[in-house]
Amino acid sequence: MRIFRDHRALPADARGASAAIGNFDGVHRGHQHVLDLARRDDAPLGVVTFEPHPREVFRPDDPPFRLMSPAARAARLEKLGVDLLFELPFPEIAPLSAEAFMADVLAGGLGLSHVVVGADFRFGKGRAGDVAALREGGARLGFDVTTAELLGGETPVSSTAIRRALSEGRPRDAAAMLGHWHRVVGPVLHGEKRGRDLGYPTANLSVDGLHLPRLGVYAVLVDVLEGPQAGSYRGVASLGVRPMFGENTPNLETFLFDFAGDLYGRPISVALVEFLRPEASFDGLPALIAQMDDDSARARAALAAEPGDV
Repeated sequence: MRIFRDHRALPADARGASAAIGNFDGVHRGHQHVLDLARRDDAPLGVVTFEPHPREVFRPDDPPFRLMSPAARAARLEKLGVDLLFELPFPEIAPLSAEAFMADVLAGGLGLSHVVVGADFRFGKGRAGDVAALREGGARLGFDVTTAELLGGETPVSSTAIRRALSEGRPRDAAAMLGHWHRVVGPVLHGEKRGRDLGYPTANLSVDGLHLPRLGVYAVLVDVLEGPQAGSYRGVASLGVRPMFGENTPNLETFLFDFAGDLYGRPISVALVEFLRPEASFDGLPALIAQMDDDSARARAALAAEPGDV
């Protein structure tokens, strides 16, 4: 997959895509449905999205809400067969009129042959454009338009519903809507190395800027993405602020079962599979170690029937 961050001066072989447009936060089953509608035998599959997320621009004081970092989103889109990712700078796109967005960006810049959007898609300054305007513009400017309806069922698939499931400690329900495990992806950071001293060395990931699932301990699946130990592992992870040690910045600390090696600086992907217990403080290190032993045993049992990466 190739990634472009400007709609101007694209190479010829990056034009003509059949593209889905949206934020694709989480790349959930609804997004996957939109991608399926965009697949064509005679055109590369593209995605048009925006950075930063428009909500971060218009509502900068909101708590972190993103389900995925841009890198994690790109990795998931590539796994789904996207050929071209157009990650456009939203502050430059937002002031454009609806007509300018269609003519200068979609048709003139990206040269799209086909566009797929949700039924509630709005675009252009002041959200002036809607699907009817997009269809009319596409007919003039040379691209087809397909509308994707919202996936229904008892619980409509949406990023909001997924966030709620994660906030309530229901990662399996979130995964059912996502179509994959909810993952935290990033480079392993240096920490205080307390886990090593306790017999549980952990790989620390930042969750800065992301929606926080329920704080506590999880059974996890881990992909080490680079290096000699690259591969899939199982483990147990603590998402929280480490109250016993007086910390106040959340992070994700993961202990990989049956693993030996140095992961500092390497990217890993941690999938939350099952919520085991809330975050807690303990009366001394022996009690903490005993709880970690129990957490590990419960995580191994919870993961025993899992096939691995999804």
